[in-house]
Amino acid sequence: MKKIIRLLFVAALFGASVSAAAVSVGDAAPDFTLTDAHGTEVTLADYRGQFVVLEWVNPGCPFVVKFYDPGEMQRLQNKTVEKGVKWLAINSSNPNHRDYMTPEETRKYMEDKKVKVPWLMDEDGTVGRAYGAARTPEMFIINPEGVIVYHGAIDSIPSASSDDIERAENFVMAALTATMAGEEVARPQTRPYGCTIKY
Repeated sequence: MKKIIRLLFVAALFGASVSAAAVSVGDAAPDFTLTDAHGTEVTLADYRGQFVVLEWVNPGCPFVVKFYDPGEMQRLQNKTVEKGVKWLAINSSNPNHRDYMTPEETRKYMEDKKVKVPWLMDEDGTVGRAYGAARTPEMFIINPEGVIVYHGAIDSIPSASSDDIERAENFVMAALTATMAGEEVARPQTRPYGCTIKY
């Protein structure tokens, strides 16, 4: 029985029970328009010609807390934005779940955590499902041609401890550095880890 429980936990953590992603590396990124926490509409197609990072997020998830509480995710966001990359955080939690945050609550969170990138409200989960996103955090990188060049985990250590950040390989930064230099991404697909998205 203990072995079965352990296997179910591992499956839940790594998304083994989640259906295959709706899009794959090499596919055109599905376009979308969402409203951010400040009420501004954001359309992916408006950033054609730029590199874009999509980050699925849920502040109630310990794996998200791992990166936001010490300011690591904000550091990565700011660093990439300074290089001309557009970074979009997307929250697909449904309004009936305890982890749901209203736009007002989201703005307060962003202010407290010093989050500067747009935080998009995907309350009906349409965009999350279009991408096949299943975890928080789950990451996509889109190139200037609108093609997905990376999908997967943020880094190589699937834990909820911020102590592991420094010794992990950051897959997103490695992929972004390579593709922005015109090189092939060494690991374009990795397995996302984290909490399930609360569709």
